[in-house]
Amino acid sequence: MALVAVTLVAGAHYYIWRRLVRDTTAAGGTARRTGTAVIILLPVMTFAGVGMSRGDVPFSLKQIFGWPAYMWLATLLYLLLALLVGEAVRPLLSRVLDRRAAAAGAAGGTATATAPAEEPVTVGAGSTAPAAPETDTDTDTAEVSPAAPAPDPSRRLFVSRVVGGAAAAAALATVGYGTANVLRGPSVKRVTVPLAKLPRAAHGYRIAVVSDIHLGPLLGRAHAQRVVDTINSTSPDLVAIVGDMVDGTVADLGPAAEPLAQLTSRHGSYFVTGNHEYFGDAAEWIDLVRELGVHPLENARVEIAGFDLAGVNDIAGEEEGRGPDFKKALGGRDPARASVLLAHQPVVIHDAVKHGVDLQLSGHTHGGQMWPVNYIAAASNPTLAGLEQYGDTALYVTRGAGAWGPPVRVGAPSDVTVVQLASRQA
Repeated sequence: MALVAVTLVAGAHYYIWRRLVRDTTAAGGTARRTGTAVIILLPVMTFAGVGMSRGDVPFSLKQIFGWPAYMWLATLLYLLLALLVGEAVRPLLSRVLDRRAAAAGAAGGTATATAPAEEPVTVGAGSTAPAAPETDTDTDTAEVSPAAPAPDPSRRLFVSRVVGGAAAAAALATVGYGTANVLRGPSVKRVTVPLAKLPRAAHGYRIAVVSDIHLGPLLGRAHAQRVVDTINSTSPDLVAIVGDMVDGTVADLGPAAEPLAQLTSRHGSYFVTGNHEYFGDAAEWIDLVRELGVHPLENARVEIAGFDLAGVNDIAGEEEGRGPDFKKALGGRDPARASVLLAHQPVVIHDAVKHGVDLQLSGHTHGGQMWPVNYIAAASNPTLAGLEQYGDTALYVTRGAGAWGPPVRVGAPSDVTVVQLASRQA
């Protein structure tokens, strides 16, 4: 797998070198040498940065190398897409320029040669030489067609520079827009979910759902503060953090998570693990969120006004013997009460249906995060984002409040969702 990844990355960079360096610069020139060096350096820097993010290296190095590495990954994706579009544009632009050149050559001169009339030549007194014999053509004029223009190297260079420049500009603009989407913080999304078993007294109950904050080397304390401020601005009855809060250890990221202590709601904040919590030490993070005033639900449930709130560990915890236990979280409860389940990954929806859950709240997918990755994410999750019904169980999937890998979102803006429960009896 690693060999395949290296081969693909190497091939992508070679293609970019051909289109952006070789085709747009003079051989042996400073520009070509500089461009070649940059194209060689970029994948090395990327592998180093990504490797450090998972390695046992000082956190400051993860931050220093992480930003250029992950930003280049995002730029690489959109640069490749733009250059592939450019492959279709390139021959069209060349054809237009060739026609203009041909038209300009024709205007500069279709040459017409006219043969002069033959005059009699005097040979002697009273005699003349016969005129030159007539040719077998019907006219005494002949058109001289201009030769087809040879391919113009300067025109090819111009096309390569236009297409390459446009592709680079499009990629940089897309990545810049996607980065701004992340750094300005999540927007607020609102959705109403009717629950048949919800009593009238609980009608209108509001749960602020947030997932995939992804505190790490790139998104730190300032990002956590933006998320907390967004949640608090909705004045929710309850806050549900459904996994992937962090990408790292408590030692490195504990201070970044401290703003979570500022969360305010009528019935408190609750947390379940995501797969990324298990990249570090999930047990340490569970202890820390408890210290910050957030209640972990480790395969457990609590009774809230009018419904049961349950939570299960992420399936990534199975490797540590701490995976989801639906029987423990949901067994023995009163089936007449409405139930809301917090589970990081949407794929456990079928277990939720079996256990009679009324509503499952999940994240994990990021809504695809960066187009066209959303097509891959959609193929591996039952619901990519939004609200869908599975039998008697509703599933809501938030796009998340942060980003994994490149801090870039394109076509999948981050959100904090206020899920308002509605009673059919109201």
